[in-house]
Amino acid sequence: MRAPQEAFSYPYPHPAVTTDVVVFTILNGRLSILLIKRANRPHQGCWALPGGFLDIDEDLDVCAARELQEETGIGELYLEQLYTFGATDRDPRERVISVAYYALIPQDALATPRAASDAAEVGWYAFEDLPPLAFDHARVIEMAHRRLVAKLDYSTIALQFMPGTFTLGQLQRVYEALQNQSLDKRNFRKRILSLELIEETGKQRRNGKHRPAREYRAKHPRRVEIIK
Repeated sequence: MRAPQEAFSYPYPHPAVTTDVVVFTILNGRLSILLIKRANRPHQGCWALPGGFLDIDEDLDVCAARELQEETGIGELYLEQLYTFGATDRDPRERVISVAYYALIPQDALATPRAASDAAEVGWYAFEDLPPLAFDHARVIEMAHRRLVAKLDYSTIALQFMPGTFTLGQLQRVYEALQNQSLDKRNFRKRILSLELIEETGKQRRNGKHRPAREYRAKHPRRVEIIK
C-alpha cells in the first residue's frame, strides 16, 4: 500500500496559470484566426484568444483543449505548445503566467464555432485584419505565426490545412497564404513532389476550362513530420 504523500505549504504568493490557443485556418484564401469577444472583466467586450485558467489537478494540454472546447465548441485539433508568456503586467487581475498553444483546422473540417462559457461572441478574423486585442494576445499571435511559417521549411505542417484530397494548386495557395507571398509554380511543384510526402489518388479534378489537375493526398494525414 502506497504511503500518503506529505502535503506542503509555502509562505509566498503563487502565480495563476492560464492557457491560450491560437487557432489557424485558411478561409477564403486567407490565413485566419479564431477569436472570442470577452464576456467578463477585465477587457470586457474586447476580442481575445480562447483560453482560461488551469485547474489545480489538470495537465496543461488538457486545459488548452478544454478551454477551446468550452468557449468555441471546437475540439479534437492538432495542438502544439508554443511559448510561455510571463510579463508581470500582462494581466491586471493578478500575476498570471500563460502557456500558449497553436492549433490548425483543415479546410474539410471547418465547423461553425459557437460562443459559450466566458465568450460573448466568436468569429474568424484574417491575420492581416485583426481587431485590437486584450492582454498581450497580439504578441502571442505574432509569435505563433512566426513559428508556423518557420516550420514550413522543415516539416509537413502545411498538410494539416488540407482536405482529404487536393490539387497541387490548392496546396500552393496554402503556402502562399501562410507566407503572404506568391510562389513560382514550377519550383513549388518540383520541391513538393521531390519530398515524397504526398501521393496521387488516380483521379483528376477539372476547374472551369483549364486542363484537369491531378488529385493528391497526404501519405500520413493528421500527423506532422520532420522533413529530413
